[in-house]
Amino acid sequence: MISDIIADQLTVVRNAIMAKKKEAIIKKSGLLVEIVKIMKREGFIEDYQMIEDKKQGKIKIYLKWQEDGRPVLTGLKKISKIGRREYITADEVKSVMGGVGLAIISTSKGLLTDKEAKEKGVGGEVICQVW
Repeated sequence: MISDIIADQLTVVRNAIMAKKKEAIIKKSGLLVEIVKIMKREGFIEDYQMIEDKKQGKIKIYLKWQEDGRPVLTGLKKISKIGRREYITADEVKSVMGGVGLAIISTSKGLLTDKEAKEKGVGGEVICQVW
């Protein structure tokens, strides 16, 4: 059986939010580090920290909560799957939830948000959506 590490780790974060935890610890990979950096830069999470161990390492994500107790990050959805990759051209890049959320796209210029991909005029593989 083939495992999708990105989908699995997004589920860990989603479950931490549903359990109202302050942090989530996920496995570390190059792609996940870039996804977490984008989530921090765009204000969906408070912060993150790399945890080194004798294996691949982990990422501790500090979740962001509003004053009324609601999470800032309300949804994560894996778009490209192992069996079915989703690619878009620069013309097909659309905003997520009217601009409230964002799509993370793997492009020839690196991992970009939907807004950045549209500005640079590039398309690529849609990894996930965050809102």
